[in-house]
Amino acid sequence: MNEPLPVLRDVDQGAAKLMPDVDRKRAWLLTVDGAPQSYVDLDDPAHLEFEYARRLAHAVDCAADEGEPLDVLHLGGGALTLPRWIALTRPGSRQDVVEADRGLIALVAEHLPLPDGSGITVHGADARAWLEAAPARSADVLIADVFGGSRVPAHLTSVEYARAAERVLRPGGVYVANLADGAPFTFLRSQLATFGAVFEELALIAEPAVLRGRRFGNAVLVASHQPLDTARLARRTAADAFPARVEHGPSLARLTGDARVVRDAEAVASPQPPEGAFGIG
Repeated sequence: MNEPLPVLRDVDQGAAKLMPDVDRKRAWLLTVDGAPQSYVDLDDPAHLEFEYARRLAHAVDCAADEGEPLDVLHLGGGALTLPRWIALTRPGSRQDVVEADRGLIALVAEHLPLPDGSGITVHGADARAWLEAAPARSADVLIADVFGGSRVPAHLTSVEYARAAERVLRPGGVYVANLADGAPFTFLRSQLATFGAVFEELALIAEPAVLRGRRFGNAVLVASHQPLDTARLARRTAADAFPARVEHGPSLARLTGDARVVRDAEAVASPQPPEGAFGIG
């Protein structure tokens, strides 16, 4: 059998490349303009290669009982890593995925097709516009993993956006977002202040080296109106190959400090990461 070959294609937001993994028979790495976006193993959707993807998954698992079906709204699609994982681990879940890059949607559908009956529906649309038109109280979990290149778009960082997310979540629902920043954490602190103005409960998952300001990296924000099971979340993240810490309560308040709530009028994208900051976790 011939070895799979890389796939290169220009999509709406840059040059996409699907690279086969030589160690896993039907696994692929998706990059856009050289920045890693997704990793998918078609034979084993439970395999989450990126550390941040595992942390998003831990947050989902701590939002509901094991195996319980969920209604999930994903902002940002990539190669649909998390939707595939949820479909496998929580059969019967209904998932909507909103991805602005229609060229990327077509590439993934052609080369990494979803199995029949996955319960996953992909929509080509802007994340904020879709969110503002979505039915109220329609999602148990909202996962935001939207990057324009390597930056979170400005219109997905404001308190108006946070309120739109809160409107779509059911009582007790959980918002989970993949963010990225480095010291002095101007962007991350602003996001904590902004979502803290809308949700009573917040937690942040990140590697200690990132939290200490030693390097730029991902941080997963978790927000809800209901108390979060941070002890369970901390156990899961600490057991990963690259352990992470869960900050909440007073330690998170200290990190937030005097950061101000961000409004649409002054919102900016997350900072440009230093070269080589992101890779496979």
